[in-house]
Amino acid sequence: GNIYWTDHGFNLIEVAQLNGSFRYVVISQGLDQPRSIAVHPEKGYLFWTEWGQTPCIGRAHLDGSEKVVLVSLGIAWPNGISIDYEENKLYWCDARTDKIERIDLESGGNREIVLSGSNVDMFSVAVFGAYIYWSDR
Repeated sequence: GNIYWTDHGFNLIEVAQLNGSFRYVVISQGLDQPRSIAVHPEKGYLFWTEWGQTPCIGRAHLDGSEKVVLVSLGIAWPNGISIDYEENKLYWCDARTDKIERIDLESGGNREIVLSGSNVDMFSVAVFGAYIYWSDR
């Protein structure tokens, strides 16, 4: 098994085996303050959120190839990101807009607001079965 992580100090996404060996940079170009990542091993996808000058939700293959931006409009401080493996949906929370939203993880379409609050400062989100869990600061 592998573990993926972001290094927003260097604007990188890296991977290594669980024991720390075979560490390498998956994505080093075009990232601006990556925050959170989610991995879909079965489909071979890596998803991430970015807080930089152009906040977005991105997707690439696990080796970093075929990078695409799935969401770039109506997004400000995307924090946590989570995959609903049964419904093939990608969820994220935004600490600026105080929303949890979702899209189809393949097409990036069918964007929906799942939860909208006020002054919640959402930090992370997780999806399991029919439930959505989130934390705030």
